[in-house]
Amino acid sequence: MDSASSKTPSTTPPPRALATEAVHAGRDDLAALGLHAPPIDLSTTYPSYDSRGEAQRIDAFATTGARLDGPPVYARLDNPTTARFETALARLEGTASAVAFASGMAALTAVLLARASMGLRHVVAVRPLYGCSDHLLGAGLLGTEVTWTDPAGISDAIRPDTGLVIVETPANPTLAEVDIRAVAHSCGSVPLLVDNTFATPVLQRPVEHGARIVLHSATKYLGGHGDVMGGVVACDEEFAARLRQVRFATGGVLHPMAGYLLLRGLATLPVRFRAASASAAELSRRLSADPRIARVHYPELGGAMVSFEVYGDPHRVIAAVRLITPAVSLGSVDSLIQHPASISHRIVDEGDRQASGVGDRLLRMSVGLEDVEDLWADLCQALSSEEPVRQVVSARPARTGAGTAPDSRRPAGR
Repeated sequence: MDSASSKTPSTTPPPRALATEAVHAGRDDLAALGLHAPPIDLSTTYPSYDSRGEAQRIDAFATTGARLDGPPVYARLDNPTTARFETALARLEGTASAVAFASGMAALTAVLLARASMGLRHVVAVRPLYGCSDHLLGAGLLGTEVTWTDPAGISDAIRPDTGLVIVETPANPTLAEVDIRAVAHSCGSVPLLVDNTFATPVLQRPVEHGARIVLHSATKYLGGHGDVMGGVVACDEEFAARLRQVRFATGGVLHPMAGYLLLRGLATLPVRFRAASASAAELSRRLSADPRIARVHYPELGGAMVSFEVYGDPHRVIAAVRLITPAVSLGSVDSLIQHPASISHRIVDEGDRQASGVGDRLLRMSVGLEDVEDLWADLCQALSSEEPVRQVVSARPARTGAGTAPDSRRPAGR
């Protein structure tokens, strides 16, 4: 049994480059174990002949939420394979700890429940967010209350019972950006949660700019191959301990096979993400010069996501792609395209959706690792199903970061 992997190594490795950490984090003890590849522990339970000792360990977990010393007890408490992924992701994000969950939404749910258990049920949030995150907050399913605001209004929206401020940057699906450092300053003592799914630690580490909690849908770039679902929260150990207690009580655990695949995905994250981002930047440039496109959204930060608004019927574009896969999700090695107003953000109230920039003619593309010329050829033939309405004025991509006004020379395409 690989019990050593669930504990922090006794010797902290020296600072290493991101690409090196991506390959080696979570694997520091393998040589001492006589292994090269990380093992997969699929056990749901573990033998224990010292029930008095186990009782003491369970009491300690119930009191503190800290990881158990010694071998695991039950898979809902901890698992050595998923613990390796948690260690690696924490190192990539620059946090003391990370806690993995069955999905990104399970991770967000645990964060909200953890804060609510402290009597802090009010949340301040900035739109747009991922559609299901928006719905979870707005529907009050967990007994939380949300105040929606823009970044400039965060400090005024905070109340004595505010437990969390939530932003996503770049945002899903408009790729709008916010200044994390400025927002963190506006939060004061209230923890800032940044959904870092689109940027990944390759582009930004939110804790370095003042965020205290970092959320990932690990299903996306961290896994990177469209074959594993998971979520993870990177944070300090104090909050991680509370999250582990919530995870144990609610059962939103990450399966060890998923933990193994996510750890393997991290090893290639930097090279995958940078290659896809280079193609995304080129496609953004070409789309901006295309007369069939009303507006292009591509972050100043960069990344592998491109959103664009068409003059014609977006549904015809979706139906016409041949190489690019028309599907939800993102971050895979293959390129995906979808219509947010119909799928990923359909659950958001139409007025709120439109007000946050998610128009009816907006398409969101996750750029994969295909050759950029093949991707461009597929986009061109799909867009040719619609005739251009008018020539665009500028070939420069429309930037949608915080503080950037929409380009009034182009219609919003809503």
